[in-house]
Amino acid sequence: MTAAKVRRPRAKKTAGSDDSAKKRAVVEAALPLVPSGGFTDKVLKEAAAAADVSPAVLARLFPHGPQSLAEAFSDWADDEMEKRLSKSKLGEMKIRARIRAAIEARIAALRPHKEAARRAAAFLTLPPNAALAAKLLYRTVDRMWRAAGDTSTDFNFYTKRAILAGVYSSTMLRWFTDDREDEKSTFDFLDARIENVMQFEKFKAETREAFSKFPSFSEIIGRFGGRDSSARSR
Repeated sequence: MTAAKVRRPRAKKTAGSDDSAKKRAVVEAALPLVPSGGFTDKVLKEAAAAADVSPAVLARLFPHGPQSLAEAFSDWADDEMEKRLSKSKLGEMKIRARIRAAIEARIAALRPHKEAARRAAAFLTLPPNAALAAKLLYRTVDRMWRAAGDTSTDFNFYTKRAILAGVYSSTMLRWFTDDREDEKSTFDFLDARIENVMQFEKFKAETREAFSKFPSFSEIIGRFGGRDSSARSR
């Protein structure tokens, strides 16, 4: 008698993972359309049709139309960046190398879709999209720092992200105008910006060390207080 074959139940896809897959499919279908059509309702609908996503599902996944498409494109690039960074030995790198690797990884994700990235940047500079642009920039640099192993929770958490936002956004602007195949101008620019940051961090450390040698405000007040009381006792 042969043993009965046991059928294992297939893992069910959750609604969330299914939505993520559909959203990604729409984004990837939109990428070749954006260079000529921009971030528009027309492009979004064409991409949805190509990805076999119904109008009802499209309206749910992209509730703000072109803005939602720009946000999904940014998230897609962040996901691709993290995939690349997961294959790097970031833990063995110095901080400047981690920052460079993170920015390199996101540029690598966008490189095949450079014109779409340009159109996204232009779209996000429009006044109605300013809040979205700030949110997406913060989200990107936050994911860069987390991938680089940042665990800060104090004021440094915000200063690190603000500094990296400046380095990343200025580098992207340089990349958009860099037509050289090796992109040397872009990465020379990036290295110079990182060097500026490192010099600033060195200055901060030296300043902290210098000020640590001075008495605290309470100690100074205490000394003056001691003089006043000794003068009154005479």
